[in-house]
Amino acid sequence: MALETDYIVIGSGVAGLRASIELAKSGARVTVLTKDKASESNTEYAQGGVAVVLSDDDNAELHEEDTLVAGAGLCDTEAVETLVTGGTKYIKQLIEWGTEFDREGGKLVFTQEAAHSRRRILHAHGDSTGKEIVRALIARARQEKRIFLMPFANTESLILHEGRCVGVRFLDPILRAPREIFAKGVILCTGGAGQLYLHTTNPSVATGDGMAMAYFAGAEMADMEFVQFHPTALNLENAPRFLLSEAMRGEGGILRNKFGERFMGNYDERLELAPRDIVSRSIVAEMRKTGTRHVFLDMTALSEEYLKERFPKIYETCKFYDLNIAKDLLPVSPASHYCMGGIRTDLHGRSTVAGLYAAGEVTCTGVHGANRLASNSLLEGLVFGARAGEAMITDNGKWKVESGKSTDEDQKPKTKDQPSEGIATAVKKRVKRVMWERVGILRDKDSLNRALQEFRQIEKANLSISSRNFVTLAKLVAKGALWREESRGGHFRNDFPERDERFRVHSIQKLGAEISSSEKINF
Repeated sequence: MALETDYIVIGSGVAGLRASIELAKSGARVTVLTKDKASESNTEYAQGGVAVVLSDDDNAELHEEDTLVAGAGLCDTEAVETLVTGGTKYIKQLIEWGTEFDREGGKLVFTQEAAHSRRRILHAHGDSTGKEIVRALIARARQEKRIFLMPFANTESLILHEGRCVGVRFLDPILRAPREIFAKGVILCTGGAGQLYLHTTNPSVATGDGMAMAYFAGAEMADMEFVQFHPTALNLENAPRFLLSEAMRGEGGILRNKFGERFMGNYDERLELAPRDIVSRSIVAEMRKTGTRHVFLDMTALSEEYLKERFPKIYETCKFYDLNIAKDLLPVSPASHYCMGGIRTDLHGRSTVAGLYAAGEVTCTGVHGANRLASNSLLEGLVFGARAGEAMITDNGKWKVESGKSTDEDQKPKTKDQPSEGIATAVKKRVKRVMWERVGILRDKDSLNRALQEFRQIEKANLSISSRNFVTLAKLVAKGALWREESRGGHFRNDFPERDERFRVHSIQKLGAEISSSEKINF
């Protein structure tokens, strides 16, 4: 028997939790599905902090300008204004709800990160900002008796009726069998797709399923070619690519090559505080020049006492691998970190499919343009999660939940037999390696065409739903990168190294259609 609720939220990061709270305020029943435990999301791993205009020497215009500069000419100005002005309101609300940002003498402490002109970054417990925000939002959500959290429920596809999204299919966490749940509307807050790449700072759940589900439901996808690679992921053999926060360079960290030389001055006058895409490419260039697989982050000018207090999680993680961040040079290299592209939405989280909304990294709102400004992601999830919840209530009040209606033919793969887990693992490993080698930090026509050829070969196999989603997303990124014959922000083409004003447009991809372009994301 199918389940019913008023609204479905998929994902329990900052965007999903904030949307759920907004929906529940109306008295609606809200079911939150997440494929892991409720706190497992990209939000929980966000170390750097959250950017917000609250300090005395800052203002909204400065934050907007920094965001637009980082976005390399592709930000939608209205979206940026919405983010910055709404951010102050929603961060104040978070503080009222008990979020414990770091303070000194009772006053909030603001730090600076790359490409910010002011110290406007709030942190919690040094380098555990995302975890603290999730804690506060989960505590607030549990006060709403109309919010039902369903962990370990892996969503497989969206249900459509007459072109409208009316529910989802998911694997029941107890029965381990497919089930359906119907609602007036669905909000996707499933995060990004960092796991598409061999080396990533993202948790294992960041496989981009929400993006793929929306694409197969007919939603437009925007700017999929823009992937941000974080410059400084810890690079140790037999260890995960643990993120060494942007804030470490903000606090004075220096990048050195294998000879101990500071090299960023050879690439950008802003040195270590240049935008992430520039720092990442500079590191790659230096590694190639010196024949190494990593460079070093040097924090030794700062005291151990200060570093231990400022970066407690990073300090302990490095200590586990026999590294003292106050005394040792830390081996680092870039890793995939954030997707600027995603489901095309308006400023209220509406996708191009009726009844389907989205918020957070799964979307492309136009806020980040070609390159996200550090610490704007948590703010985006908070602001647009709340706005999507508001819009869903306003738009769908008249709709009834009717689970008995026939549904549109969806894009579920026609498999003869369910592929084994081993095959699914092999497919993902292959895709991740191809993406890293051919659709990575440096791209060109030949490597992108070869990647697409490999993906088409992989698609011929009998794939599981998750494998099909994974390969599809990889193709969307590669196709967008092949189409964009210029270098801008997080997208760099060796064969088109300059920015081209003809491409000061957004790439739009839709199932069954060729890539098109649009001057604006919002519609």
